[in-house]
Amino acid sequence: MAGREGSGDPGREAGQTRVFGARPEGEVSCREVLLHVYRALQEKGYDPIGQIAHYLLSGEPTYITGHQHARTLITRLERDEILAELVRSYIAHLTGEDPVAGRR
Repeated sequence: MAGREGSGDPGREAGQTRVFGARPEGEVSCREVLLHVYRALQEKGYDPIGQIAHYLLSGEPTYITGHQHARTLITRLERDEILAELVRSYIAHLTGEDPVAGRR
């Protein structure tokens, strides 16, 4: 395909900004997966915050327990998607506003 070679993404022109969209209907939200993983880690006696943070930094799925299918669920999400959800939630907590509502 002419003009798209070397862009790294076959469906995107070089220099275009990637836009993250909503998940298709029927898929579990990032927030729901994080909560499920958090609870599964707690049930197994792990420090959920530390384990999730190490997973996000390293990409190593063994930081997440297989209990309650937590590892399978979290690896279905992109780590940048999880980080974006965490930042969104943190900003909403700090400001009392929903940062998504003001998105363009």
